Amino acid sequence: MEIFNVNHQLSAYLPIIFFIFGAFLGSFFNVIIHRIPNGKSIIHPASSCPHCHQPIKPYDNIPILSYLILRGKCRHCDAKISWRYPFVELLSGFLFVWCYYYVGLNLQLIPAIMLISMMLVITFIDIDKLIIPDKITFPGMLLGLSFSFLPGGLSIGESVIGLVVGGVILYLIALFGSMAFKKDAMGGGDIKLAAVIGAFLGWQGVLITLILSSLVGSLIGIFIIALSSNDNQQKSHTIPYGPFLALGSIIALFFGNDLIRWYADYLRGF
Repeated sequence: MEIFNVNHQLSAYLPIIFFIFGAFLGSFFNVIIHRIPNGKSIIHPASSCPHCHQPIKPYDNIPILSYLILRGKCRHCDAKISWRYPFVELLSGFLFVWCYYYVGLNLQLIPAIMLISMMLVITFIDIDKLIIPDKITFPGMLLGLSFSFLPGGLSIGESVIGLVVGGVILYLIALFGSMAFKKDAMGGGDIKLAAVIGAFLGWQGVLITLILSSLVGSLIGIFIIALSSNDNQQKSHTIPYGPFLALGSIIALFFGNDLIRWYADYLRGF
């Protein structure tokens, strides 16, 4: 239910506004992705080229567009700029537009955008560093619980149950996995991330997330192992689980209710 009234003329431009907003936030997400794992401030100093250390001018920091104008190179030293920067900006813009279309212009758009933002940041940090920082997950839990007080979403009870269910299930999986394989089967960051997702999506949403992330993660893992040419290569592959949890949570956010209804109809067919 939309609670913010906008005229028809403005509503036609809202998808563009949300894309631009998402792309600019995506530029900030790139700063977080780079700095938080390295223990640096996300506010100071201003962004600079990692090669020549020249400060990046505002006109060279326009999401996506600056990358294309500069042809993926630093203006000062011609060092290559990672494709990840415009990709995160583009992905963030598209997901924000998707959020607007799916959730609508109401208060529930805030937690949806916040969840997607955290999942984007966590995905690329985990891919780069194989960690999920507590600086994101602990505030994420509190935010998820706080958003339950907004009208039209989860109740505080549902949010608390989701947080507990997500964290406990992954903790048990990690515990039994460690006992079975005699080594850590899952990081603590993954457990905390599942708790964050549960706080935002409730117990049903986090269960869908865990099922989807397990399926996709297993398929990707099998594919990587199949591509490995020898036993040493197979043993050296460490696959971060955070990106699969993030993907599963975004699917659950947008399609969780549809999946639940489909499964219920499927069971009634027996």
